[in-house]
Amino acid sequence: MTLRPNFEIGGFSIPPGTRRTVDLPVSVLSDHTPVNMSAHVIHGAEEGPTLFVSAAIHGDEVIGVEIARRLLRSRQFARLRGTLIVVPIVNTFGFLNHSRYLPDRRDLNRCFPGSEGGSLASRLAHLFMTEIVDRSDLGIDLHSAAIHRTNMPQIRVSPKRPETLAYADAFGAPVVIRSALREGSLRQQAQARGVDMLLYEAGEGLRFDEQSARVGVAGILRVMHMLGMIPEDGVPLAEVVPVRARDSSWERAPAGGLLRAYKTTGEMVEPGDVLGIVADPFGESEIELLAETQGLIIGRTNLPIVNEGDALFHIAEVINAATAESRIESLNAQLEGAAMFDEDEII
Repeated sequence: MTLRPNFEIGGFSIPPGTRRTVDLPVSVLSDHTPVNMSAHVIHGAEEGPTLFVSAAIHGDEVIGVEIARRLLRSRQFARLRGTLIVVPIVNTFGFLNHSRYLPDRRDLNRCFPGSEGGSLASRLAHLFMTEIVDRSDLGIDLHSAAIHRTNMPQIRVSPKRPETLAYADAFGAPVVIRSALREGSLRQQAQARGVDMLLYEAGEGLRFDEQSARVGVAGILRVMHMLGMIPEDGVPLAEVVPVRARDSSWERAPAGGLLRAYKTTGEMVEPGDVLGIVADPFGESEIELLAETQGLIIGRTNLPIVNEGDALFHIAEVINAATAESRIESLNAQLEGAAMFDEDEII
């Protein structure tokens, strides 16, 4: 059998059948501390596609870092076909400072494809595009809600790339949403270069939660099996087809005050349902927040203190609403019934 060529990245050469963490230089801090973007490469002994998994493009979205950590401990990769590139922390600056942004307050996910001689954000975006995206066939980018909000596990795909729905269904998150591409985002620029992407949203900024982590790890393994990168044995089965959504909107606070929420993520609502009540601190007024549309709550605020106009509940317009609630319940039951794994036997 002819061996595959070595995998070349950032001046490093990784032989087939081996794995290595490589440090890609990004910048030097004002105190002369070097900053790298570290990527772990597993280069399979047999031919296959190249998949990248990235997390913490927004530095406070730490659930993706935990998913990447668990993924890299999987025993499936002893028989890997193709190449897996995992970048657990893209935005090191934000991660160290518990911040969504880079030091210059730029949102990295609005700075792609970047440039070699631009701002710090632009240089980091350029490095990621040239070293990671340009070497890949498919990408999975891991995100969470911002701080003080939470998202139920969901996959977002481009409305112009319906073929990625097959990967999204294989991932097995409770909800799949066709989400428009944003200017300067990684998804937009990767698609422009012919690299399809799934965007996984789950959990809350600066927080871990077990369901989000387990859905993320299992989903990535399912996609890898669909790509022919790993065998089926040991890959968790997705027993329920995810709910699909075509649009979403936020219900906002009708007044400032204290929010008492009556609904949470994963619940179906009808127009006129009471989502919560906003009361003033003196107990003199209470205003009901009513759902304006039918749909599934896919995100919500965790803060009880709200200002008028604040986004409180994120509701997705689902396809086949009549069966959506039972499917969500089945998916949740499947997750709750799955075995809990020790540190040395994740998935």
